[in-house]
Amino acid sequence: MTPRTRVLLVDDHALFREGLAGIIAAQPDMEVVGEARDGLEAVVKAQALRPDLVLMDVQMPGMGGLDATRQIKQALPETTIVMLTVRDDDDKLFTALKNGAQGYLLKDIRAADLLAMMRGALAGNAALSPRLAGLVLAEFRRLSQQAPLEEQGEEFMLSRREREVLELAARGASDKEIAEALVVSLYTVKSHMRNILSKLHVSSRQEAARLARQRGLV
Repeated sequence: MTPRTRVLLVDDHALFREGLAGIIAAQPDMEVVGEARDGLEAVVKAQALRPDLVLMDVQMPGMGGLDATRQIKQALPETTIVMLTVRDDDDKLFTALKNGAQGYLLKDIRAADLLAMMRGALAGNAALSPRLAGLVLAEFRRLSQQAPLEEQGEEFMLSRREREVLELAARGASDKEIAEALVVSLYTVKSHMRNILSKLHVSSRQEAARLARQRGLV
């Protein structure tokens, strides 16, 4: 008998987790082995349960799904992770894929389509809605038309939103002021800033701002 796919559900809404659990429990080839309410709990449970697949909410209180995905893939590279979100945010899509996610799906997806995407992701296919798949192809074409990365410098690795955050930070704006200017949450700004520091290989926002000014980004 073929072992059933072991699934970990990660979402801060209990009702949504219960709905997913019911759908998966009805499948002869899948079983829910655990649930988590936030990214930190997901990292802990993933390492304890070692699921085959994680359905991961993107936006959660505390540690979000993007950071949790990165940490789980570092510890368990064989685990497949599919992100679920209510909004098709371009920046989060590319960050999720960069962090190791195999898919990025909107929560309004039909149950049958979700199950098909999950099985496809386990087989190594990208689990993306048509529009999001189009975004990935467009970004690939854009990058392929640019000069080699070594010639461009690290700043070209920044997403559009990260550049906006960096520009405001370089002008002296606080995280709260950046959040208000870009109409995003404070958590989102902090997440972007962590990505910026990592990509530019600096340890503080002051260094990132100085580098941005030196390279004419602001």
